[in-house]
Amino acid sequence: MHALSVPIVTVGLFCAGLLAAAELRAELSPPLRVQVMAKELERPWAFAFLPDGRVLITERAGQLRVWQDGKLLAEPVKGMPEVYDEGQGGLLDVQVDADFERNKTIYFSYAYRDGEGNHTRVERAMLDRNALQARTVLFTSSPGKGTSVHYGGRLLMLPGRELLLGLGDGFDYREAAQDLRSDLGKVISIQADGSANQGRELAKIYSLGHRNVQGLVYSSRENWVYAHEHGPQGGDEINRLQRGGNYGWPLLSYGLDYTGARVTPLAELPDRPDLLAPVLHWTPSIAPSGMAIYEGSLFPDWQGDLLVSTLVGRELRRVKLRDGKVLQQESLLKERDQRWRDIRVAADGSVWLLSDGEQAELLRITPKS
Repeated sequence: MHALSVPIVTVGLFCAGLLAAAELRAELSPPLRVQVMAKELERPWAFAFLPDGRVLITERAGQLRVWQDGKLLAEPVKGMPEVYDEGQGGLLDVQVDADFERNKTIYFSYAYRDGEGNHTRVERAMLDRNALQARTVLFTSSPGKGTSVHYGGRLLMLPGRELLLGLGDGFDYREAAQDLRSDLGKVISIQADGSANQGRELAKIYSLGHRNVQGLVYSSRENWVYAHEHGPQGGDEINRLQRGGNYGWPLLSYGLDYTGARVTPLAELPDRPDLLAPVLHWTPSIAPSGMAIYEGSLFPDWQGDLLVSTLVGRELRRVKLRDGKVLQQESLLKERDQRWRDIRVAADGSVWLLSDGEQAELLRITPKS
């Protein structure tokens, strides 16, 4: 990634430029056509497209489902590991290798429990018809934690076969986000084709100071990674990541603790030049879940914009970006009043959305003709 100089914004000080960039609008885009592609999904978390048109969908109880030829297959993928399905845990993200047509490789993250506590684990496997083969553990977060929340789990494959994993702070372990000996509250870089990686040997910290990373995307136009994360009461953030960057949690935050108190006393202190400010924060929280960057053809006005699915916000946010600066936001699909769990852009330029909870749906969005 390129070097980046980011202006620091302290907690409690609202930069005029940041506020102007966060202006929220509605009805900027053309009317949308929404098609329901699948129903009756049970607590799904993520989905990914296969080159042959199939869609892989994770359900938190541990099932990897397949959508094919307009319907959801009755049988889930065989050979999945046992997951720790408690709290915010379970089967989380899934990514498809860029060379899938040759190597049949996928990657997935899930909550894992052992005698040391709860972890976020990443595996690689080959998808052969409707079963997994040659499963390999690539990474298990350390140390274990006693909470069943803030696992993170979002995966992103970068050019050069570098796999990023966004992790949470475990909620009760917020100080670990600043501790280089801990994986909690970090974005971790994993060598996806490492032949013997069973833990941290081939993993390293990409960035730190995160609360609970839920979205990761790569902009090919800018050669940058963007991440978003949950704040406490307010302070959800979009960050433009640089290697080794420190994004402040819990030293700096725009949100308040759940007691109503400040998270940190640093609001009264001078700026910290080693801490990087978000390009955008949401206060009050919208609870961002998935994120995609639009580089398709069906929505020309959306080129290079971030598309963010939200849980509490119950909407799709389009964040208009240019050279790392937020110009405007747009609220979409508010009228559907649904919690959204994940979002991806298909090869044909259509936008697909996954709703949250029991009896969830997979939707396809195109311009309304």
